[in-house]
Amino acid sequence: MVNRPAREGPLTVAELVQQGRLAGVRMAGASGRDAEVRSVRIVDRTSVLDTLEPHTAVVLTGRVAAAGWTVEMALRKAWEHAAACVVVTGAAGRPGSVGALADRLGVPLLVIDEDALDAAVRIASAVARPDAGRTALVAQAARALADTGPHAGRVLSALHSVLPSTAVALTGPTGELLAGRRAALSEQGGALAVRVEVPDGAGGSLGTLVARSGSRVAGWGETVRDVLRLAVAPLTAWCAVRRLDDERTGHRAALLLRRLLEADAGAAGDGESGESGESGESGESGESGESENERAEAAALGWPARGPLVGYALRPVAGWDGPDPGPALRAVWSSAGPGGPLVAYGPCWVAWESVAPADGVDPLEAATRQLADALTAMAPYVPVAGGVAGTAASPAALGPVLNDACAAAGVAAAGEPGRVVRGDRMGAAQLLSAVPAEMLRGPAEVVLAPLLAADRDGTLLRTLAVVLDAGAAPTAAAEVLGVHRNTVAARLERIRALGFDPDDASQRLALHLACRVLLRDEGAAP
Repeated sequence: MVNRPAREGPLTVAELVQQGRLAGVRMAGASGRDAEVRSVRIVDRTSVLDTLEPHTAVVLTGRVAAAGWTVEMALRKAWEHAAACVVVTGAAGRPGSVGALADRLGVPLLVIDEDALDAAVRIASAVARPDAGRTALVAQAARALADTGPHAGRVLSALHSVLPSTAVALTGPTGELLAGRRAALSEQGGALAVRVEVPDGAGGSLGTLVARSGSRVAGWGETVRDVLRLAVAPLTAWCAVRRLDDERTGHRAALLLRRLLEADAGAAGDGESGESGESGESGESGESGESENERAEAAALGWPARGPLVGYALRPVAGWDGPDPGPALRAVWSSAGPGGPLVAYGPCWVAWESVAPADGVDPLEAATRQLADALTAMAPYVPVAGGVAGTAASPAALGPVLNDACAAAGVAAAGEPGRVVRGDRMGAAQLLSAVPAEMLRGPAEVVLAPLLAADRDGTLLRTLAVVLDAGAAPTAAAEVLGVHRNTVAARLERIRALGFDPDDASQRLALHLACRVLLRDEGAAP
């Protein structure tokens, strides 16, 4: 903590309340909270009320504090003599008319849960040394935080217990609420806002502690900042514990998935071989028991088991060189992703989801939209793309589906973040997007050299690509290009005259790939 010179100027009523010097204090007449407190006067007789001095904290005891009408008299006399506040124990300070009068007069009424004489001593001590209250508050915060341990919820509760009339929240790197009160994030006009960055212990940022208070007391912002800084260490420790737990769970899940898929593949192979015998039956019994344990563990992890199943795969886009994205991906997926938990699988992270079969409904269409929404939520953390594949009738058939989804994610990752590719719709253009352009442009120019020499505006190249996309159907190609069918037929005659026949099976694949490579490099869309 940074040492600062003692704050100049007398104590205010608001500081007296905020510093926690008075047990269980409640305040009415808050409009007068900025009044200065320069002295303390203990009042046990009504006659003393006529001798009050300005800026005095009036502590009521005895008969004066015994009835509501005497407390009201003290409030009026305090207003007449410009006293700072009136202090009374909870037994005497009844709610209702007394509090309403304090609000009307603008004279703070402090209702406390301790003996009035003890409170007077505390107030006198605070008035004599205004900066001691701030130091005591910070020390109280340090003691409270020392008992919380590495737990974000308990840390925020401790902060609220020592920072009266102040809302505190822990936000993530993009401003989302991780713990604490949402009121701390509201933009209230004139409210004091204090922010302290919280590192994650690995060179990054866990988030920000945000405190918001309606207090305008001089120096309160610095007091809040010092208290928030005390919370940084336990929150960083909490982050480290969570990261360790997440890594353990992630490794355990990845190993379990691999074992399950290998067991299912082995069972399928054994079933196809048709071999049987006593030793085989004994082995199947042991393997069955082990498989049942693994499936029970998978159920405990929340993995969907009822088919049909749709597979999802995520992969950072090409060029990503940041830290391990697994923790961030799993955290966001748990709230925004479809299907079960995300599991590391080769270069990808995969999940799967049970879908309800319906006639005439493509389950991958809805899955593609859901994955696109999840990738949008992940964009602030990791630039990632995804693939969708399916369906698998049961978990035993999930391996090929996840492999197809990963292949689609690999193609998608060569493009922009947020891109989703379906495993059953990877055409020439999508497959080529996963291959570095510099490797294919030269061969493509050689293949199409005669056409490129004759095609000054690129019309023939685009026409050939669209015709090949449409299965050599001129009518369908004409609709895509927005021209008449006869125009497409005339262009095809020119293309054939140059030695390229889209109907020739021996040429079709090479022509299609070459067209797509060149059009991709030019950024053209037929």
